[in-house]
Amino acid sequence: MSSRIPSSRVRKTIAAAVLAGTACLALAGTAQAAEFAKPDALRVCADANLLPFSNDKLEGFENKIAAMIGEELGVPVVYTWWPQTIGFVRNTLRERKCDLVMGAASGEGLMQNTNPYYRSVYSLVYRENSGVKATSVADPALHDMRFGIVTKTPGATLAVKSRLTNLEPYELDVDTRLDNPARRAIEDVSSGKIDATVIWGPIAGYFASVQPTKLTVVPLVDERGTRVDFSITMGVRNDEPDWKHWLNDFIQRRQGDINTVLAQYHVPLLTSSGQLQSASAAQ
Repeated sequence: MSSRIPSSRVRKTIAAAVLAGTACLALAGTAQAAEFAKPDALRVCADANLLPFSNDKLEGFENKIAAMIGEELGVPVVYTWWPQTIGFVRNTLRERKCDLVMGAASGEGLMQNTNPYYRSVYSLVYRENSGVKATSVADPALHDMRFGIVTKTPGATLAVKSRLTNLEPYELDVDTRLDNPARRAIEDVSSGKIDATVIWGPIAGYFASVQPTKLTVVPLVDERGTRVDFSITMGVRNDEPDWKHWLNDFIQRRQGDINTVLAQYHVPLLTSSGQLQSASAAQ
């Protein structure tokens, strides 16, 4: 399962513990950053075809943030490309082909997580000229619409709970060299093939902003009963605490710069308490 789209199987992620420990970890990171042995290159594991996160043209926001880390270290950024699907971490980070995964949901357990560097939320997307003003998947205005769902995600769970019946499924677990189902769902909303969808916020905000048809993106901050917001970290190997602490220190110091990059990609950002910090600018 791709870590780019947090699924309904990502349950209680001990968010309270993450938040409570952030200050302590940041202090530990500052103390140990000076002791960290800088590498000769920043080796990043990434997908070569997964915008808005990354691609082999270095056009994604994770590419931009990785470049910031490389600049701080004073070393070049070197990529190991691998499709972001089942086996990604096993075949890259755990094989020591690289040393950093730029995006991993807190609590997934496949890697050691840094402190979160952004928090986002699944978002409802529909055409602005549809006449709909929905802010929830349960809105009656959506019941008769053709609704796209990416399987195994909170969007699919919300659609089922809201008893939507006219559903168009998009498979989550695909080879990203051949398909990007979340992108395709947004393009289908734009073209009129479907009327609405719920997509992970960074993907929704970015691809809605580049469609020829004006789309409305609604971060679902008020949904209840289904987890739709997730904190995103960087992932490192479990046996590298000094590297983790250095990255925590980087995140703390450069959070403002990171947020600027995310805003350029129309990522809906939430505060640590789950309030909308900035909405997607897909307008």
